[in-house]
Amino acid sequence: MHLLVIPEFILSLPEITNTTLGIIQLQTIQLYAFHGCLREERKIGSDYTVDIGLELGLERASNSDQLSDTIDYVQVHRIIQEEMKIPSDLLEHVAGRILNRLLEEFQQLERATVSVAKLNPPIMASWPSG
Repeated sequence: MHLLVIPEFILSLPEITNTTLGIIQLQTIQLYAFHGCLREERKIGSDYTVDIGLELGLERASNSDQLSDTIDYVQVHRIIQEEMKIPSDLLEHVAGRILNRLLEEFQQLERATVSVAKLNPPIMASWPSG
């Protein structure tokens, strides 16, 4: 069982022509952090996963083979680590912070998604796997 929160940001831009759009995905980034409303969650922490989807024009990078023509996913991973280190009550807040940082640092983004999952939430319930 895990808790999954997926805030999504969609930026409307003028119609783009002659551009190769693509998605850079960083999936199942595993981190240990201290988020939650309960004091125990903030004290002992928990395992989390973060998934990121970044949609942007990739035509220049596909032709140049230069990192400067795309988004450096090492920088994306650094942002995720930095934001996950800041304790929050809500995963919505954590995901929103990550999303805002990505949008601030990478103006070429046309669309981005962030999901944060707490792998063992303190809920006395179970859901069927699906």
